[in-house]
Amino acid sequence: MSTTPRSNHSDTGQGFALGVTMIAAILLLVAGVVSLFQGIAALGNDAIFVGVEYTYAMSLNGWGWIHIILGVIGIIVAFGMFTGATWARVCAIIIASLSIIANFLWIPQYPLWAILIIVLDIIVIWAVATWDSDRY
Repeated sequence: MSTTPRSNHSDTGQGFALGVTMIAAILLLVAGVVSLFQGIAALGNDAIFVGVEYTYAMSLNGWGWIHIILGVIGIIVAFGMFTGATWARVCAIIIASLSIIANFLWIPQYPLWAILIIVLDIIVIWAVATWDSDRY
């Protein structure tokens, strides 16, 4: 039985995914910190938020606690990703997915920021799901 050597394209893709995964850990850390601050601002009823009425209405306090919890968990998971822990990779996908949902529902309150975080979360999910840690 013959074995075929790895293609350079695959190795290049994995190297790119590794780099993007480290960037994803940094982005998750930054998004977690910003989410934490955003939650604190919402708890303080900061005037920065639009506050329109819509179907998924919740008080700013409720949204504040959601952002604080997701932010703290995101920060913990980001540090786990820096160590290469498998649990952190799984949790990063879960937290980024929950963040996408929360920020989709948050769009009426702070549209540009919510859309930016959704895009970053998609990048985090791609990078974490693509990287094969057994290769490096």
